[in-house]
Amino acid sequence: MAAVISVACHAQQISYQFDFTDGKAREGVIKVTKESLYSAEAGYGYDFRPAPDGKNLAPFFFSVDVPDGNYKVTVALGSKKRAGVTTVRAESRRLFINRQQTKKGEITEYTFIVNKRNKQITDNESVRIKAREEYKLNWDDKLTLEFNGSAPQLASLRIEKIDEAITVFLCGNSTVVDQDEEPWASWGQMIPAFFNDRVAFANYAESGESANTFIGAGRLKKALTQMKAGDYIFIEFGHNDQKQKGPGKGAYYSYMTSLKTFIDEAKLKGAHPVLVTPTQRRNFNEEGKIVDTHENYPEAMKWLAIKENIPLVDLHAMTRTLYEALGVEESKKALVHYPANTYPGQTKALADNTHFNPYGAYQVAKCVVEGIKALRLPLVEYIAADYTPFDPAHPDAVELFQWDLSPFIDVQKPDGN
Repeated sequence: MAAVISVACHAQQISYQFDFTDGKAREGVIKVTKESLYSAEAGYGYDFRPAPDGKNLAPFFFSVDVPDGNYKVTVALGSKKRAGVTTVRAESRRLFINRQQTKKGEITEYTFIVNKRNKQITDNESVRIKAREEYKLNWDDKLTLEFNGSAPQLASLRIEKIDEAITVFLCGNSTVVDQDEEPWASWGQMIPAFFNDRVAFANYAESGESANTFIGAGRLKKALTQMKAGDYIFIEFGHNDQKQKGPGKGAYYSYMTSLKTFIDEAKLKGAHPVLVTPTQRRNFNEEGKIVDTHENYPEAMKWLAIKENIPLVDLHAMTRTLYEALGVEESKKALVHYPANTYPGQTKALADNTHFNPYGAYQVAKCVVEGIKALRLPLVEYIAADYTPFDPAHPDAVELFQWDLSPFIDVQKPDGN
């Protein structure tokens, strides 16, 4: 089947099939060579970096122009000529497959759902993104895939627009956002790896956002353009909200009013709102216990959850358990704590007690999965078969966690704290 492209009609099915092998492509399948570089005219191709040259150049990126929506992505990983270790991420470093090994001659298919969006809300209105978001892959017109790993092997790629997938919308701040650059990461970009190909995660979170500023920028309004009955919306705010001072501000005033707006708008769409208390900051006392820093914001959210009969994931409690289990020093390995010159251009040490690195984000994402399980949300039906139960009191050993570094690095701290 030849690629069918429609920008004007979003309801039309869109499908692409690509062949990355050295052999001849089947009829209707697009043959990809190292000369297949992305251009607006072609609407697909290798993007951002050179095409792989047959010497396991990693990582490489491949982009396809598609309208907003959910896309079923099927990748055939492996090679007839060599063994492989392949990591697959999408858009702004959203994780789907982590270090999948394939033997020489072995090619295996994997399927997942990617949510794609741009800034446009209506013909005359768009999301007011921040200057630092202008180049985020989450906000452009392309669906971008990153193939990383010590020996990434991609044989074929199929992309199909679908409408029936459940979409989980994530609304929050820098602890939730898809972080584009190393060494930053957040739980929202890790959680897709723990679910099967019946669920799409649409991460609308952004660094520095509070519940009211998120709404004011049009982020919720944009999410509502894609939201349908049966979808979910997870809402985690508090870090930045607590810094707002003045008349009408506060946990039981503007914060709660904004959270109620998320709930009401989701219900009007027939979607299921889920509240998520803010993650703890790494703030230990002399006894090695976490000291709360979020004032009465977590309690206000819990009060609202009870009043509105809304499910709540208590990430505030789980991350306290997680940090205390790791301990005062070991917990630094879950956040952005690195000596000077660990990354290019990093002339000063990084010591951030709020923002996660990939290991920490991976652990916190597992906390959210366990929260979903504890609530017995219908989403549990779609947890990946290979997901192993997690206890924040017994986190994964940091030395066993492996992460393939992205080529994009920014030592500037995200907005918020």
